[in-house]
Amino acid sequence: METNAPRKAPFELRLSDGGTIRGEVRFVPSGGRKPVVLIAHGFKGFKDWGFLPYAAERIAKAGFYAVTFNFSRNGVGVGEAFDELNKFALNTYSRELSDLERIMAALAGRELPHPEQADAKRVGICGHSRGGGNAIVFASEHPIVRAAVTWNGIARANLFDEEFEAAARRDGQAFVPNARTGQQMPIGKGFFEDLDQGRERFDIPARLASLRAPVLLIQGDADSPRLVEGFERLQEAAPRQPSLRLEGASHTFGAVHPFAGPTPELEAALDATVRFLQEKM
Repeated sequence: METNAPRKAPFELRLSDGGTIRGEVRFVPSGGRKPVVLIAHGFKGFKDWGFLPYAAERIAKAGFYAVTFNFSRNGVGVGEAFDELNKFALNTYSRELSDLERIMAALAGRELPHPEQADAKRVGICGHSRGGGNAIVFASEHPIVRAAVTWNGIARANLFDEEFEAAARRDGQAFVPNARTGQQMPIGKGFFEDLDQGRERFDIPARLASLRAPVLLIQGDADSPRLVEGFERLQEAAPRQPSLRLEGASHTFGAVHPFAGPTPELEAALDATVRFLQEKM
């Protein structure tokens, strides 16, 4: 049996608005209190998608208390199926940031499993895709965050085209296809109203530029052109922040769901992530 195999423990946090945050913590039991790393999934993502559990294992093995979780309105219930599309339609950036605040409160209040393993005063955050945008905004609002890493993170909060947005505002919701499941996933007009109310809050390049905490931007150059362009915008906004462009890496670093094992691109991203977190936290 592997001596440094991480232990995994589940948790549930009930929210006052009826939502639930479900997640797990991973840690290697030896070594005392560990810096905490929150791992935020992206749009149409969930805590058990593809490489995220593997990433959490790698981060835990490196000496961290790794926290994966489902945002409360990500559309996934207890398992891995998108069986709560009515909740998915209500999701907004403000809700996701509120979920992160609830997890931080649970960390400080020793509500997460094995609190004796977590150093609640040393916190980092990693985010994939939209989760990367959330990581930047959250870190900019919470000085307790010592370091952040984005994995193919977004630079624009609104990636929908004008026609889609107009349809959602007019009809109350519009639908995006999920190529993997074949489902039509609803986006409510509240998503766009939230962006209206938080234009400055959700200006991701500006929030990155204002951050004092170190942020590592990791981007695959085989990702979609708009995300590669967004990566360049983030570099321009905060040239002092370190960045890594991975040649040939797709939006998911070549990983698939169900997870079929790590790829060289994923390993390169995680190696850089672990080194950065160990240095900065």
